[in-house]
Amino acid sequence: MMIKTTPEHLSTLLADLAFELKSLNLWRIAQPSAAELSSSAPFCCDTLAFEQWLQFIFIPKIAMMINQHQPLPTKISLTPMAEEAFKCLSTSVEPLIDVIQKIDKTLTDLGKCNE
Repeated sequence: MMIKTTPEHLSTLLADLAFELKSLNLWRIAQPSAAELSSSAPFCCDTLAFEQWLQFIFIPKIAMMINQHQPLPTKISLTPMAEEAFKCLSTSVEPLIDVIQKIDKTLTDLGKCNE
């Protein structure tokens, strides 16, 4: 079976990611400060929790790229960071990790299609 790598599929995965973050009470209402969002460290790891980076940087940026028909990143591996960031949560994070793995695979497969 061929996996869809359409922008619509990726948009669905972003919605699934938001849903999983919300279901684990990791979704925040308060927006981080401009300084926190402008960190140059990978995943803004010095200013944001990984789930904040996903919510306030990754999801909006990928959604904007889809909406503006921009090329999407194809060399991406969020899963190892997610596994590390969420390993201490007491609730089950498998659905969240699964969505992140699907995003990694979808974007990586998109890159393979464009080679």
